[in-house]
Amino acid sequence: MREMWRTPAGRGFIMLAVMSAAFGFASNAHSSIVTNYLEEVLHLSGPQFGYWTAIRELGGFILIFLAALFYRVSLQALTAGALVVLSISYVLFTVATDFWTVLPWTLLGSFGLHMVLQTQVALGMSLTTEDRTGSVLGRMSAAGQIGTFVALVMVFLLFHFKLVSYRPTFIILAIAGIIGALAIVRFPHLHEGRLRRFAPKRERIVFRRDYRYYYALVFLDGARQQVFFSFGLWVLVNHFGLGVAQISLVMIAVTLGCMLTVSRLGRSIDRFGERRFLSIVNLSYIVALAGYALAPNVWAACVFYLIYAIIAPLSYMGASTYLRKISTAADLAPSLSMGVTMQHAAAIVVPVAAGFILNFVGYQIPFFAACGVAVVAFFLTLRLDPATQKCAERIASDRVAATEADRDALAANVGS
Repeated sequence: MREMWRTPAGRGFIMLAVMSAAFGFASNAHSSIVTNYLEEVLHLSGPQFGYWTAIRELGGFILIFLAALFYRVSLQALTAGALVVLSISYVLFTVATDFWTVLPWTLLGSFGLHMVLQTQVALGMSLTTEDRTGSVLGRMSAAGQIGTFVALVMVFLLFHFKLVSYRPTFIILAIAGIIGALAIVRFPHLHEGRLRRFAPKRERIVFRRDYRYYYALVFLDGARQQVFFSFGLWVLVNHFGLGVAQISLVMIAVTLGCMLTVSRLGRSIDRFGERRFLSIVNLSYIVALAGYALAPNVWAACVFYLIYAIIAPLSYMGASTYLRKISTAADLAPSLSMGVTMQHAAAIVVPVAAGFILNFVGYQIPFFAACGVAVVAFFLTLRLDPATQKCAERIASDRVAATEADRDALAANVGS
């Protein structure tokens, strides 16, 4: 730890790891209790819960406009501010009394949550060079999973033994969010792992034809993910009859699996490249989704749920490393914001459509449709070639960098 603290990139990684753990703790603990809070304390009806879910996703859908509004703010300050907003929303959840009074704080928290989801990836990429991006993002994700695991265990103990109620728990989560903000606010200005005096400039809104494969990948990712995460646990509860304690154990198993594997899988992006890596991941999605739909018993269903949940973050991770290799530094953060917005365009439509379909067919059909999305994504990944798909500005900047490197090498040889 002391050796890492001596370099700007090392300090940045420690700060980002602490922030990711605190963010994972706060956001996932909130996710694990908020449904019960809405039902048991605020007494929301089924349709109201559906409306609440749609509003919760609005923060991701309009993220590109929020990012454009704050494009002059450094990523670390933006991340810290978003965590403070998220923490305030958790505190204000304690004063909600019904559907209408919880909506403003839900939307406020959604803004903070989705902003951090985007900015932490951009900050992680700044810590290292392109050829090690997957490794760093994997380690960052592992730190978040550690925070998630601690949160799930805390929630289980607090509510199993009835130590506190919902409202004090929200305060604990807000404190965790503030800790994350304090950890990241002094994050150094880095590019390719090297210290900069000033924050890199960012564009307001970026939508380029050169990045079309990235946009398609994240849109398909959002469509497939929403089927599984909107109805995956519902199937375990409704079809297989699992209770709250059993669902908690499933989620703890998922978190443990992610903690043990995500860092190693992140390194695989650097080793195999995005095309090969994402092709394998999408084939794995097809197996996991089809297996989940056809699972003959609860044990098989839990195994396929575990497989899917562990590999679920990898598609966005691979798409992000691909984007970094073809975009300019100024385009990266706003393009990631555009990606989150596209994901949530699917996130708003897909659950509603799938929920409507479930009125007429078995629960298996939406999961088979998600398999079809993974098939399309598989063939799309076969077209990825970062070396030949860079935007014109990136090609020009690479030439300048190569010329400067050659000049420095020649000067060093002459000097020696």
